[in-house]
Amino acid sequence: MKQFANNPRCEEFHSQLADIIGSGEMIANHPHLQSCELCRALLADLNVIAQAARQLFPVQDPPMALWGNIESAIARQDALDRR
Repeated sequence: MKQFANNPRCEEFHSQLADIIGSGEMIANHPHLQSCELCRALLADLNVIAQAARQLFPVQDPPMALWGNIESAIARQDALDRR
């Protein structure tokens, strides 16, 4: 990260990175990445890390009974709250 510290444009990009990724915006189109090889490399590394994390913890569908259990618990709580 030290190599980025002397470039205010990189520092600004890094400070916005989490928000940009979280927004769902197509980050590859960000203007800073068009001109900064270091930040493109950083983003590539982050993508590799994210892909590896998804393989460690694959998304699983919840059991079919889960929603019924949630609905029942809410109904029970509503009944208790009305007393």
